[in-house]
Amino acid sequence: MTKELLFPYGKEKLGYAFEEKELAGVLTSSIEEYQPEADPMTLVRKALEAPIGSAKLSELAKGKKKVVIIASDHTRPVPSKVIMPLMLEEIRKGNPEAEITILIATGCHRGTTKEELISKFGEEIVQNEHIYIHDCDEREKLINIGVLPSGGDCEINAIAIEADLLVAEGFIEPHFFAGFSGGRKSVLPGVAGRKTVLANHCSEFINDPNARTGILNHNPIHEDMLWAAKQANLQFIVNVVLNSEKEVIYAVAGDVEMAHKKGTDFLSDQCGAQAVEADIVITTNGGYPLDQNMYQSVKGMTAAEATVKKGGVIIMLAASDDGVGGDHFYHQLADEADIYKTMENYLKRGRTETAPDQWMSQILIRILMRARVIYISEMEDAIVEKMHMIPAHSIVEAIQKAKELLGKEEVTITAIPDGISVVVQK
Repeated sequence: MTKELLFPYGKEKLGYAFEEKELAGVLTSSIEEYQPEADPMTLVRKALEAPIGSAKLSELAKGKKKVVIIASDHTRPVPSKVIMPLMLEEIRKGNPEAEITILIATGCHRGTTKEELISKFGEEIVQNEHIYIHDCDEREKLINIGVLPSGGDCEINAIAIEADLLVAEGFIEPHFFAGFSGGRKSVLPGVAGRKTVLANHCSEFINDPNARTGILNHNPIHEDMLWAAKQANLQFIVNVVLNSEKEVIYAVAGDVEMAHKKGTDFLSDQCGAQAVEADIVITTNGGYPLDQNMYQSVKGMTAAEATVKKGGVIIMLAASDDGVGGDHFYHQLADEADIYKTMENYLKRGRTETAPDQWMSQILIRILMRARVIYISEMEDAIVEKMHMIPAHSIVEAIQKAKELLGKEEVTITAIPDGISVVVQK
């Protein structure tokens, strides 16, 4: 008997028929069974009509000249075509004369292209609205608003700080060190300066056992982010929860902390999955747009990390059409053969001594210390090998390589079709 599973890969899905005797478990979020109360547009509209811990957006907009909406960039599947028109409508309902700027929260990512903006918002919004793409290294656009709990300077894009009303759109999903995405993350790292992001992502915080998927309590990274959002006066958010088809199934709006908590509470109830230890764990980054590069794919690997046997094999599917995803990330792994040495050096660094992308290579090294990783992608084999992983180009090839690494033909396999949608609980 076999069981066929589909794994998101780029804009496609790769299938594989598992022998039932080898398939130890399939970890999925119950979010796929959740039946939304209405269509996406209606869900967002209802959230805007009944905000949590806040007046309506139309009320907040009254008398405000400069209104800034922070929006996620091309690396996030936020359904801005659904959310943004309703936010713009609500703001102009309260203040038709408002000067609105859409500020793209790139964090430390590359700038979003015009084509990507059109894909995200649609032609009409891109042509008719004022859009500014945040650059974490554009020093003249940053304002220092205080010192983070982590000890780093909190530098935020001036467009956000000088707004009369600052609001944000976003989506909530499990996050591999911030606990959950959404809410306060629009400000930090979204529109923060590089040095601020580096302080927040320091090796000490990344190494903290509470800086893990699904955890907000006593999570030092989350606490830093929330402080920054409040200090920047982020007054209102619209956040959604998506299913694997990237469709809105739940929406919240209102206060940055209270509305976000309602969203994370909902998600916690839906996305928990009990760990099933196995020799091999197959995972993904949920397909496009989150698997565009190797850098982002580390997120999906952390789900496998939580359930693979020590010394086992993780098979990661990530198309990575956009390459490694960062020169710093590449060189931190490719230029040093000894990952244990690299980790030792990271853990010696203070909170304000973080190197760009250090957090991602730190987490990948942590994973590699537990298991070997076979990486299925469109990337050149030599580059994958330089990143201390084993290249493959199909699930069949990857499983055969995993068996050879383990030195046995009969293995147990746990499948996680969408590694970023689940919180693996031990």
